[in-house]
Amino acid sequence: MELSLETLPIPDGLRDQYYAAGIRSLYPPQITCVDEGLFLGRNLIISIPTASGKTLVAEMAMHHHIASGGKCLYVVPLKALASEKYDDFSGKGVKIGIATGDFDRKDELLGRSDIIVATSEKVDSLLRNRTGWISSITLLVIDEMHLIGDEGRGATLEMVIATMRNRNQNLQVIGLSATIGNPKELAGWLSAGLVQSDWRPVDLREGVYYKGSIRFDGSKREVASLKKDADTNLCLDTIQEGGQALVFVSSRRNAEGAAKRIASALGLEEPALNRIADQILENDESGVAQALALCIKKGAAFHHAGLSRDARKLVEEGFRKGTIRVIASTPTLAAGLNLPARRVIINSLHRFVPGEGQVAIPVREYRQMAGRAGRPGLDPYGEAVLIGKSESAVKELFREFICAPAEEIDSQCAKKSVLLSRILALVASNEATDNDAILSFFSGSFYAFRHRNLSYLTRICTRVTRELEEMGMVVDLGSRIEATVFGELTSKLYLDPRSSVMIQTAFHERETVTPFGILHLLCATPDMFRLFLRSADEELIEHVIEEQGEEILIGEGEHLFSWLGYDDFYQAIKTAIVLQDWIGEVSVEMIAERYSIGPGDIHGLVDGIGWLVHGARELCRREMPAHLQIIADLELRIRHGVKEELLPLIRLRGIGRVRARSLFNSGYTTPGEIRDAGVEKIARIVGQKTAESIIQEIQNKEIGKRSGNQSGNLESGEKREKKKRPRYDGKVNDETRLDRGDASTRRKSGQQRILDF
Repeated sequence: MELSLETLPIPDGLRDQYYAAGIRSLYPPQITCVDEGLFLGRNLIISIPTASGKTLVAEMAMHHHIASGGKCLYVVPLKALASEKYDDFSGKGVKIGIATGDFDRKDELLGRSDIIVATSEKVDSLLRNRTGWISSITLLVIDEMHLIGDEGRGATLEMVIATMRNRNQNLQVIGLSATIGNPKELAGWLSAGLVQSDWRPVDLREGVYYKGSIRFDGSKREVASLKKDADTNLCLDTIQEGGQALVFVSSRRNAEGAAKRIASALGLEEPALNRIADQILENDESGVAQALALCIKKGAAFHHAGLSRDARKLVEEGFRKGTIRVIASTPTLAAGLNLPARRVIINSLHRFVPGEGQVAIPVREYRQMAGRAGRPGLDPYGEAVLIGKSESAVKELFREFICAPAEEIDSQCAKKSVLLSRILALVASNEATDNDAILSFFSGSFYAFRHRNLSYLTRICTRVTRELEEMGMVVDLGSRIEATVFGELTSKLYLDPRSSVMIQTAFHERETVTPFGILHLLCATPDMFRLFLRSADEELIEHVIEEQGEEILIGEGEHLFSWLGYDDFYQAIKTAIVLQDWIGEVSVEMIAERYSIGPGDIHGLVDGIGWLVHGARELCRREMPAHLQIIADLELRIRHGVKEELLPLIRLRGIGRVRARSLFNSGYTTPGEIRDAGVEKIARIVGQKTAESIIQEIQNKEIGKRSGNQSGNLESGEKREKKKRPRYDGKVNDETRLDRGDASTRRKSGQQRILDF
């Protein structure tokens, strides 16, 4: 059965774009989507394999809505995936917007877009802040719908869907996923049609490698044993046939080790590979970047969260173009990014979990990785290969993974740590103003649909509301529950209520605070992820406590806050030390080497703490003005990675940490001294154009100040920075800036996130 694009109710411009890309008709699962009411406004759960055309289905539906005057919201779990989808949807005749950070902003200008791509946390914050254009959304697309069951971001995603549906009864919802174990339940919750299929444009063969051959169901494929490691032999075999390979491993160390081994075995020498390696080293001189460049020169690469944003992008682009033949990666690469390969090799099906040791990964995660096998239009087939250690292990891998169904997903919204933020958000946004309304809202959740028992929810919601009242977040007036100023601000800032209480309590109890004390406090909050402690860190922690212990604002363990454990307290010290080095102008390369972390880790920490410092500043503005200046200064220092002495210079447009330090070391420590020096002298340090620009800026601000225009004050540079702020990319250069990141990288529903990948 075939369905031509000519018969579909999509704009001619989009149809022409598809024709230009060689798309003339739909795949079978896509035809089923049309039959199930895709263009009739019906909710749909689309559970089909990777590369079977889920995104194209969603895109057609979005353009259909736009042609009828509608507006669409496309929700993704990761910032990287948001950028990828933004690029995919751009240039097709409609306006595309993207939103991933700044959680206390309404971003009303995004309402001019026809399609807004956003992370679930960003959408959640827009809902809390009552952004106007949200009410005009007619189609909500949820990419990676199975993440409702994720312990970290699942509750946020579920509440976004529930809130959007609660506010707009006519909203069409389309959920996309390749790995849902109980899609009928999700479809039932949303009163949706279910499109479920195993069809793929490229056949997928799943097997287990053992003793020189891949065992498939009913057949074998011999693989030459040229090297001692199974993954190396499998990669060599793939590349000899003209394919590419992805190797998934359990940790960063293993990813780097596998890439080095495979690169050595490949031994390629190509100018294109050298160019990629040189590009990586141009802006990143860390040890991890140097190791990556050496691997790339020989044809392989590794990919994990410790790499800088630019390095990851170069690796991904090199692989898409076919220049890089192999990527060894942690599972982060399987989480939605479009990087298919002829053969996917899954080296380990276990992962270390703090407190539990090595645990088997879910079948759902295996299917996410296996689904990357097979490049449509390039490969005759795709292979997903596990590695067995014995005959019995081969059978077990078939039984436990290849032949096993994906796990059922369950709601994560009924946990106390989650409900604290959820109920506060409902009350603060006037979504629910009494206990009955709160319970009524949650009765529309996936949790209520799946468990069919509201008695537990009733009890825990009552307890949580009482705890929020004890925290000073809400007041129960009997007939009505209202958010306090403190509670409303906490919700709008997208802070965990426990984080706000920690900040408020600690600041109220101290007359003086220091940057390190503030950093440690914020790193200990439920909103901040923390670096994992190694045995080698014990001496470092003891030294810091001895030297700076008096600056610490909170007690150890459960002495002050019931949710703060001993490990959290000490991990917060290590994390704060790293950030202290960052604002002490220690280079990214030096920080990475000193603490055995990657540039990407530093980027993540700066993103996370940047938002928390901003939140602390806003709390202090309302609640504790005595500490406002030091926190405001710390926010600017975190953003740029500078010492306090550079603050007067860093506020100037075009001056980053490198140029500010060069000016300061040359004797120009204030804007006035720069103005008096003149363009000629300053140009020798920062270049002609920059010198002209900053001196003009200084003069304009002075004129504005003399005329009584407060916006002419040099201190207003901080407001300007917030208004337009390029992203920090892991590089230390004159253009270094930060955005505040998205909550998927900085919070885990009140649980800490250990950087173990």
